[in-house]
Amino acid sequence: MIKRATQLVQGTNRRDEKVTGAIVAPLNFSTAFRHPKMGESTGYDYSRAIEPTRELLEKQLAKLEDGKYALAVSSGMAAISLVFSALLKSGEHFICSDDLYGGSFRYFNTLKNNYQIDYTTWDGTDIDDLIAQITPNTKLIWLETPSNPTMKIIDIKAVSERVHSLYPDLLIAVDNTFLTPIYQNPLSDGANLVVHSATKYLGGHNDILAGAVIVNDDEVASLLQEQLITTGQVLAPFDSWLLLRSLKTLHIRMAEHTKNAQTLADQLTACSGIEKVLYAGVGGMISFYLATGYDVDTFLQALKIGSFAESLGGVETLITVPSVQTHHDMPEEQRLALEITDQLIRLSVGVEDVNDIEQDLLQAIKAAKVAIKD
Repeated sequence: MIKRATQLVQGTNRRDEKVTGAIVAPLNFSTAFRHPKMGESTGYDYSRAIEPTRELLEKQLAKLEDGKYALAVSSGMAAISLVFSALLKSGEHFICSDDLYGGSFRYFNTLKNNYQIDYTTWDGTDIDDLIAQITPNTKLIWLETPSNPTMKIIDIKAVSERVHSLYPDLLIAVDNTFLTPIYQNPLSDGANLVVHSATKYLGGHNDILAGAVIVNDDEVASLLQEQLITTGQVLAPFDSWLLLRSLKTLHIRMAEHTKNAQTLADQLTACSGIEKVLYAGVGGMISFYLATGYDVDTFLQALKIGSFAESLGGVETLITVPSVQTHHDMPEEQRLALEITDQLIRLSVGVEDVNDIEQDLLQAIKAAKVAIKD
């Protein structure tokens, strides 16, 4: 079996070898496909159901996540909504880790208020507490690790082994956006579903909006596929092709993101303008708290390399303030309980020269302090 790096680079190549000899897979735009005759099909009928470029992407995503099936959809939120709309119904219950992307909670509250699908939260530490929340109506456990934005780590393997030993049919889904299959393989650790906002590291260039769901179970895959064909939030051919292209450098990009982030995490910990640094040890995501007396808005305006923007995972360094961006819709009491304060900064470390990123952050922090004194 070839290594993951080779699969990333070579796994989708030579698909047109017999016709043109092209190394790179062709891009197919057609939405309709001609049938040879009544009752016969080439395997492609209508692009909402199956389309050659998206199909190639889905096969690649499945292999990368040690899965059997993958579904490529139009955004990360489309991936999340696909899972819940296909697998849960009114009156059922799910459990999620308590620190998640704010958009996930916004959607979960919509499920609760409009569709009577209830949920409770777990802090990701004591598995006994998780088990205690399971009811006869519980159908799924939703985990995000490292969490967004406080970088909490959950042991997927330990959770899966314990839960499935008691409830074999209970589904465990993991949002693997932050670490990607380069650093974490939830299906191999016992989870049932993996979800990505492929807009982030899988795409990696801040130019694609995409999502993905990967599974091994035939029945679960069938339910997801049927729902996707019905609702139609499939990824377009050109975006599928761009994502295929981007995946070829995923291992290289993640290594550089990690190298830069590890260096910055150490440097920021020693910075007098920062109270606390949160980092999972791998990957490119860091969160930190600006110290009291440092103005967040002045810090953001002083940045020259990093950009104040609401995304992550691209080659460019991006800075987000969760309390006013990704988690703005979360009630303040809930945000503060998770320590998502107005001083919390989320840093998506890019692949620029790490010294340039560091100097940019330090000068912006310094500017924020000076502005307060003046």
